[in-house]
Amino acid sequence: MRNGDSKPAGKRRFPGNVTRLGALLILAVAGMNGLAQAEEFQVKPQTVTDTKTVYGTVQAAVDVPARARISGTLQDLSVDDGSSVKKGEQIAQIVDEKMNLQRRALDAKIAASKSNVDNYQLEYDRAQKLYERGTIAKSRIDQLETQLIVAQNTLKAAEGEKAVLEQQVTEGRVLAPSSGRVLDVPVTAGSFVMGGEVIATVAQEGFLLRIEVPERHARSMKVGDEVLLDGEPMKDGGEFEVGHIVKVYPKISQGRVVADADVPGLGDFFVGERIQVRIAVGERQAIFIPLEYISTRFGLDFVKLAADNGETLEIVVEPGEHQTVDGKPYVEVLSGLKDGDRLVHP
Repeated sequence: MRNGDSKPAGKRRFPGNVTRLGALLILAVAGMNGLAQAEEFQVKPQTVTDTKTVYGTVQAAVDVPARARISGTLQDLSVDDGSSVKKGEQIAQIVDEKMNLQRRALDAKIAASKSNVDNYQLEYDRAQKLYERGTIAKSRIDQLETQLIVAQNTLKAAEGEKAVLEQQVTEGRVLAPSSGRVLDVPVTAGSFVMGGEVIATVAQEGFLLRIEVPERHARSMKVGDEVLLDGEPMKDGGEFEVGHIVKVYPKISQGRVVADADVPGLGDFFVGERIQVRIAVGERQAIFIPLEYISTRFGLDFVKLAADNGETLEIVVEPGEHQTVDGKPYVEVLSGLKDGDRLVHP
């Protein structure tokens, strides 16, 4: 669960369908009206962005599997779902009992090869002295030299086989391929695993919000569009910054468009968590007026228009969604007003 405090002082959020630009235009118009006449508000349509509320899923930017490099019995499994790991950290050990037998056999073979080398070296040194005295033929020297070389090569081959075996034992260590959080561990300690089998899946550090929207909005989505998270709190108690779409996938699957958004401060523990977000799906012209200019009687909403002759005319309007801009309530008027109308306080 994400537990956050209230929104920090000084930060504003324009919920609903009002963009930041639209909100600034509303404030500018309100300010000019206040300078012109404190009791009047001039109606002026603003360009606002329509948004749609959808669900986004927290996804790792990259899922990296940690695989077994040899076959054997899984031992010393040190991670579980949700564990945090660093790149190169050992997370498990795979042991093949046959390797211990092979090691003992190679140790014996190496010891025997060393004895042969020492024996042939001793005979060769003796023969060399006898040859210098002229008591044996040169062919005997050549024969012993050949046997010595063969014994030395046999020793090198045995030592090479042991080095290969030691490398295989080393490859039994399963290391974290990347820093991040373990998403899944499909095996248990004590089980037999094959080479190439996945021991754990690590979510590489860096998380995105994956959004799916109906395909009718495919043309309106583009890289760089803002994504609002409806005031979802961060795990540190702050407020989410506004995210931006970084990738729109061209393939439409089951009538839905998939896009990835980068949101600063997005949590990294609950991978797969679903969060409500608002995305832009188009622009339109809308009229917003301060809520104080509307009065309600008998279930109807009225505003007063200022006429050119100094009189006022009360008309019925249809209000829409309420918004808060700089701490002041505004309301969208769906019908009843047009560009240039001047409102007075009821």
